[in-house]
Amino acid sequence: MRETTVKRQTLETDISLYLCLDGSGESEIRTGVGFLDHMLTLFARHSGFDLKVSCRGDTEVDDHHSVEDIGIALGQAFCEALGDKRGITRYGATLVPMDEALIECAVDISGRSFIAYGLDIPSQKIGTFDSELVEEFFSAFAKNAGVTLHLIQRAGKNSHHIAEGAFKAAARALRQAVSPDGRFSDRIPSTKGKL
Repeated sequence: MRETTVKRQTLETDISLYLCLDGSGESEIRTGVGFLDHMLTLFARHSGFDLKVSCRGDTEVDDHHSVEDIGIALGQAFCEALGDKRGITRYGATLVPMDEALIECAVDISGRSFIAYGLDIPSQKIGTFDSELVEEFFSAFAKNAGVTLHLIQRAGKNSHHIAEGAFKAAARALRQAVSPDGRFSDRIPSTKGKL
């Protein structure tokens, strides 16, 4: 089983996170940020990863530290759970419709951290959630997971739909990328011999 537990404690947050890449999409999410709980629950379901997250953060300041640090912890767990990446498909791409929104995601588990963030979320808030934190989350995840992540908005005007489409698209692209490649189960998917 490709699984790990990460603990991250700072003066701003105290996070415990469990991730199993070979799960069934089960989740227990308690971040203290309602909208992020919703996004991570559907992320787990659509990726097929089992995910448990608990976070005590300084949300009396705002949600920024909690959201960013959870992205960091999830990225670290993802990288650790993959090990040497032997036998994975490596690449994943998907296009997800969410009502009027259409979000594309492509990932490369390359060992090189990069994010191309192409979402244009029209409102500053989604409920009480700062919409700019969607980018903060994915940026923190990509940097710490060692993945190249492209998020592209093809259509959409509802902020909730755009954000939800992004989490679902990322989940499904990552699910493809970590899937075992039966033809090359004993190989690192790179001519370098290392990812």
